[in-house]
Amino acid sequence: MQFNLHATDTNSSARRGEIITDHGVIQTPIFMPVGTIGSVKGIHIPDVKDDIVADIILGNTYHLYLRPGTEVLEQAGGLHKFNGWDRPILTDSGGYQVYSLSDRRKLTEEGVVFQSHIDGSRHNFTPESVMDIQRKIGADIIMAFDECTPYPCEYDYARKSMDITHRWLDRCVNRLNETDSVYDYDQSLFPIVQGSTYRDLRVKSAEYIASKCADGNAIGGLSVGEPHEIMYEMTELVCSILPKDKPRYLMGVGTPANILEGIALGVDMFDCVMPTRNGRNGMLFTKEGIINIKNEKWKNDFTYIDPDGNSYVDKQYSKAYLRHLFVAKEMLGGMIASQHNLAFYLWLVREAGNHIVIGDFSQWKNKMVEKVSRRL
Repeated sequence: MQFNLHATDTNSSARRGEIITDHGVIQTPIFMPVGTIGSVKGIHIPDVKDDIVADIILGNTYHLYLRPGTEVLEQAGGLHKFNGWDRPILTDSGGYQVYSLSDRRKLTEEGVVFQSHIDGSRHNFTPESVMDIQRKIGADIIMAFDECTPYPCEYDYARKSMDITHRWLDRCVNRLNETDSVYDYDQSLFPIVQGSTYRDLRVKSAEYIASKCADGNAIGGLSVGEPHEIMYEMTELVCSILPKDKPRYLMGVGTPANILEGIALGVDMFDCVMPTRNGRNGMLFTKEGIINIKNEKWKNDFTYIDPDGNSYVDKQYSKAYLRHLFVAKEMLGGMIASQHNLAFYLWLVREAGNHIVIGDFSQWKNKMVEKVSRRL
């Protein structure tokens, strides 16, 4: 994997660049649609490619391991061939899912024993097994196995969790070094900075992760309930330590405003379920603000969803029609809203990149944060 930095903003830490993988080029800053089980929920793969025009999507190790299973994926030739997506893929290691199953798992130095949310069966994830699983899934970018701490989190727990994440990282690196890619292309490992909301722990973790000289680095354990101001503070601190010549990935973030502020702090990559999850519940993100399409005020609004939008659905359907679909509980409503939201998110990060190149990113960002945060 190769990262080329093309432009930086003079009034912030925002960067414009590109990540080159064996499955294609990723323009940064980038938002990555979440395709947890190999699909971006409610969106056809051709629409993700040709309408939303995503450079990369995510898959999740935990979910793909349980269904359809690594044996099926390996027989198919990897996730790319299984779901028909021929561009880059990133897989999360499953650490966050294990964190969310706190009442169904046991964590030890060796790894995590957990119960499946599907049928209650017991499974064991170790750094080594998670690397093996991600080899077989075949993502271009694979994440180290980590423990994501909750918020709030006591200092001693955060420190112990960070230390075990570092030890697990060493085991992930060793496992990859002693194994080969299952398919005929390279895979890049991204370590994950942890440390909760404690500055000294974040500094220690960022320095440890930076010392591994990985192809890219991730910031985890944020957007788990802490105030946005703390998230930004931790992100800025970590970005000041992580190498400038490697892409930085802020995991699980976030709202359009979060993404713009993250770009200003030096983050290159983002992912979040918000565009599709909120879309399925009738929330539309637009350049002028947030729309709850189920509100009565849209009942007789026959204007397009977004006349200046970037998806074909924006100029195909009216707000009144989309509201009708939601009121009638027609699944097409959530699909249309999800597609609109993803197209908007991709427009937002690309437009941010354009303004970094032009040289007026900070001024543009401040105006857009205000716009995208207001309710219409």
